[in-house]
Amino acid sequence: MNWVNKQKLPIPKAIKFNGQPCLELDNLWQALHFTFNTTQLHIIDCNVLDELRSFLSLIWTYFAEEEFISSLTKCNSSSTPGPDKLSWKHLKIILKDSTCLKNTISIANTYIDLGHWPSCFKISSAVIIPKSNKASYDSPKAFRPIVLLNMLGKLIEKVISDRLQLHMVSNNFIHHSQLGGLKFKSTTNAGVALIHFIYTGWVRNLLASTLTFNISQFFPSLNHYLLCLILKKTSLNSNII
Repeated sequence: MNWVNKQKLPIPKAIKFNGQPCLELDNLWQALHFTFNTTQLHIIDCNVLDELRSFLSLIWTYFAEEEFISSLTKCNSSSTPGPDKLSWKHLKIILKDSTCLKNTISIANTYIDLGHWPSCFKISSAVIIPKSNKASYDSPKAFRPIVLLNMLGKLIEKVISDRLQLHMVSNNFIHHSQLGGLKFKSTTNAGVALIHFIYTGWVRNLLASTLTFNISQFFPSLNHYLLCLILKKTSLNSNII
């Protein structure tokens, strides 16, 4: 198209890991694995949770149709499908049928009753995409891995996630300054909070400055054992955990 400028592609280079180029697929896999899973085997101190009091066990109610419809409506129909080759568009058509919807909810409730997550929902396709505007693409950190999961499993995960967030927020388990990843919170809220802190300092004749930092590879670095201990503190029963 003559009205669109050509996209300048980055100069291809061999990815290097520990100073050595990754010329074989096995070497490339090891480089990506050790870059994005660096803390899984680190020793953790679980005593940090001792100061948190435990709550009474929560009764987990069965899922409702409205929860699935609400979560499915917000999904982008053009998202890339996972290993099952289904897209959100397909699921939206399938679950319009009341029988299919009720059967899906029954399946999800059964998983909770059994405390079991099936292996078919754990199968994924990993796609490595380059980050934009990097001076060089010879390092694994210049790329971002994304994982494509089976769509039905993702839908059930979304419903569980919404239920967990409601439980956490309604019981004040999340600090009021936590803004990212929460419903009804946005970049605007973060800006308002920052301005509030600045004005509070000005009222006291103080200068305001900010210190920002990023936790690299936060999600892949989550320790699953510690995460389960935290969830126990929030009164969730063992099947949910």
